[in-house]
Amino acid sequence: MNRIKTDLCIIGGGSGGLSLAAGAVQMGAKVVLLEGHKMGGDCLNYGCVPSKALLASAKQAHAMSMGKKLGVAESAAVVDYAAAKDHVADVIATIEPHDSVERFEGLGVHVIQEYGRFISETEVQAGDTVIEARRFVVSTGSSPFVPPIPGLDSVEYFTNENIFDLRDQPEHLIVIGGGPIGMEMAQAHRRLGSKVTVIEGSNAMGKDDPELAAIVLENLRAEGIEIVENAQAERISGSAGSITVHTPGGDFTGSHLLMAVGRKVNIEKLDLEAGNVAHDRGGLKVGPNLRSTTNKRVYAAGDVAGGLQFTHVAGYHSGVLIRSLLLGLPSKAKTDHIPWSTYTDPELAQVGLTEAQAVKKFGSSVDVIRFEYSGNDRAIAERKTKGLIKVMVYKGRPVGASIVGHLAGELIGMWAMAIANKSKMTAIANTVLPYPTIMEVNKRAAGAYFTPKLFESNTIKRVVSLVQRWLP
Repeated sequence: MNRIKTDLCIIGGGSGGLSLAAGAVQMGAKVVLLEGHKMGGDCLNYGCVPSKALLASAKQAHAMSMGKKLGVAESAAVVDYAAAKDHVADVIATIEPHDSVERFEGLGVHVIQEYGRFISETEVQAGDTVIEARRFVVSTGSSPFVPPIPGLDSVEYFTNENIFDLRDQPEHLIVIGGGPIGMEMAQAHRRLGSKVTVIEGSNAMGKDDPELAAIVLENLRAEGIEIVENAQAERISGSAGSITVHTPGGDFTGSHLLMAVGRKVNIEKLDLEAGNVAHDRGGLKVGPNLRSTTNKRVYAAGDVAGGLQFTHVAGYHSGVLIRSLLLGLPSKAKTDHIPWSTYTDPELAQVGLTEAQAVKKFGSSVDVIRFEYSGNDRAIAERKTKGLIKVMVYKGRPVGASIVGHLAGELIGMWAMAIANKSKMTAIANTVLPYPTIMEVNKRAAGAYFTPKLFESNTIKRVVSLVQRWLP
């Protein structure tokens, strides 16, 4: 048995673990990184990257039949589903070297390609190596949650971990789960030519602002996606090529089945009990500083920290941990400035409080500012006018922003920065943006906040009248 002593042992080579490893080793710490599966984790191999690559193929196919309003002859796209999957694989391969073992070993990280498990409060074993570290960071991410639906184990089904390996196009894809993953994959496959049915036990896109979610769902239905809400999957039957999902409201049969009902944290291989690391189904039990409540040597980053499950949150956690573990500075993770986006068309993005949350917290003291994409000149020029931004403002500062529409995932960044830096609405209103851009949606929303204060105020009008009277 080999033994290693190190400053920092990171368990998991996904977004959080890789960001932390790169930062820590370049700042002078001794770092051991354990990864028993694929470097880059879920995001690179099964999540963010391949899904956006497939959506890009679908967007191109869809555009070919939507040119009439722009004066371009329309034609039905001829889709090569396997070639689209080749595109996905090529995108992954292009990004892969950045997350590779070779790159991190080149930086000075000791990479061990084995799963790690605790054998004591101060030791982790990976293969035939025992690592004793001053600090451990668990960053093992999450994987698809597959509920125990009767009959599911008797049919072939897909999750985000293997749907991108499928090369024969589904004739009719049944998606169980109406969250971000399910809706993105539903639209991608519909635009690539498959018939698609989404079955959701509650409300589709139920975690988003309902007004904005309704705009997305209306567009998806208009493209031909059948979305069945409040339909719990009770039983599954059938065989390859003909799979039936039985619900209280009826049965739905398709050629392929995708399970997209949620995520579960990856902690089963860690033997956390041996390390005296408290945990539950949601992940490790940690404080705001991401430190274990029971083993002070252990920290968590990303999905296993029990909060928001996004790649960029894992990266943010790595920054929080670098400040505390390497520099000894007090550092806590927050969530009020964390944005997220669903990459359907139109996109839907959120940061901070939704309208309902803001009203619940601040009551009538919160201002909800709205601006429609139809008032943006660039959106008009590109025929992308279906969209809306809502900004929740309390005492002159944005506390939340919800956007649905073209490039919503890009636009949300300005509000994330404003909330993170506690900026006032004047910071947005004073920003000069190039014309015409979709980004002006943000500035027009800020302008809408100040309009009644400036142009509908009798006090302002009296002041201007007096100034005009006395100006030479």
